[in-house]
Amino acid sequence: MNAGLKGVGLKEVGEAFKQCRSERNISLREVENATSIRMSYLHAIEEGDVSKLISPIYAQGFVRQYATFLGLDADSIIKAHPEVFTTQRDQEFSYGIGTLEVRGNPGSGVKWVPNALFILASVIVLFLAWYAARYLELI
Repeated sequence: MNAGLKGVGLKEVGEAFKQCRSERNISLREVENATSIRMSYLHAIEEGDVSKLISPIYAQGFVRQYATFLGLDADSIIKAHPEVFTTQRDQEFSYGIGTLEVRGNPGSGVKWVPNALFILASVIVLFLAWYAARYLELI
């Protein structure tokens, strides 16, 4: 984690977000539903720890969207903390190309039961048609 991402004024911004949200009597779940930002990211923004977000670009977008939702001036918040939204940090990946699992697709196998039922129903319909034609003396 980059130390520059935690702090300098962001805690105050997060508190302002939290206070504005609570004044409007809006829960984090409602904000999540309205903005499509995960609750864990909203909580990180309110705590002033945007290092928990995916990247600085996502942090900027999430802060902008959350501020706009609350009716706050998103541009002034982002301009007040340029180091947070421009600093690149190393990302950890818990998997690599060589460790990807090959999983079976549940829909990729042959579905023999529906196919067998379709064939059986087709045979029954053909038999009934043949029987009806013989009964009506069409053949």
